[in-house]
This record gives sequence, structure tokens and C-alpha cells, in this order.
Amino acid sequence: MSIALVDYGVGNLRSVQKALERVGAGAVVTRDPETIMASEAMVLPGVGAFAECMGNLEKYGLTETVKAYARLGRPFLGICVGYQILFEGSDEFGSSAGLGVFRGRCVQFPKSSLDHHKIPHMGWNQVEYQKADPLFDGVRNGTDFYFVHSYFPVPAEEVTLADTEYGVRFAAASGRGRLYGVQFHPEKSQAAGLKVLENFARMARG
Repeated sequence: MSIALVDYGVGNLRSVQKALERVGAGAVVTRDPETIMASEAMVLPGVGAFAECMGNLEKYGLTETVKAYARLGRPFLGICVGYQILFEGSDEFGSSAGLGVFRGRCVQFPKSSLDHHKIPHMGWNQVEYQKADPLFDGVRNGTDFYFVHSYFPVPAEEVTLADTEYGVRFAAASGRGRLYGVQFHPEKSQAAGLKVLENFARMARG
């Protein structure tokens, strides 16, 4: 089994790779399109600004590769900003176009939530399922996962798998088939996060 961990200059690649190794899933860090397209699963991490992530994908010639892989039906997991860029765009620092794999946009936490909630949303928060999905097999509904973000996706189609309350309720995980994105960091979410990665790796094994 091969999992391509896409290296486009943003994201805590080593932490994700180590977490996958802990659940018995080997992951190769790569920015080679042929290696990515030949892999049985793909993980797209992301840290920082939406526009920077999209710019780096373009810089390394990976934009079309990621979009093409998302159409294959193989297991695909976007993490944090790697989840956000799957949508059509973001309001971060103006307006930036995304990959358009999911319909919808990413928006900032509303100012009305600043009175009682610090931005960025950083720390542990409950994830509540909207529908059953193999990605969360063996993970109790309402389990805490670790978040670090100031923007969140607002899907314009029925893809939300789980949501979280932080001043507003937002889509903490989305999916269609075996194409997934999560706003939290599974690699930083201890046993629950490892279980999510284990479930994802199991899909790659078929």
C-alpha cells in the first residue's frame, strides 16, 4: 500500500507521516505527479494562508494533479487548509480561488463570536457527526479533536459529515465517497486522530 503525502511547501509533513506510520500505514512525502497519481491514497496537509497554499500548488505544478486525483475515487484526505482549498474559494485576505472539488467557500469566524471566543480557534473541541461514515468508525460521537484555524468552509452541497460549535456551528469534516476533508488535525488529536488515520488507511488497503 502506498499513500502519497503531498509536499507543496506548506504543512507539517513529518508529523502527519509519523502518525500514519504509527497506524501501520507507510506514506511517501512527494511532489512528483507520477508518484502521486500511482498511489493508492493521498493526503493533502496544509498550514498557513489559503492563498499561499494555492500558490504553492501552482508553483510546483500540482494543481491539476490534485484535482485529477480527487476524481479517481481513491481515498483522499485534506487536512486543515488542505481541506479548505478543496472548496471553490476563500475570503481570507480578500478573495482567493480554490480547487473547486467541493462547492462552497471558506469564511472567517464572525465578529459576533469574538466576544466569547478567541480567534484563531485553537485547541480541543467536540466533533459531532451528521451522518455515519467509515472515516469515524470506532470514534465516539462528541469526541474532542485538535483545531487551529481562523476560517472554515461553508459547503454549498450536502457533503458535511460532522460539525463543531465554536461561536458558530461549522463543517468540521466533509466527504463524498472516499474523498474527505477535516478541519481538525488528526495527527495532533492523540488516540482519536490516530483512529481516523487508521480508518483512512484501511480504505487504501481495500
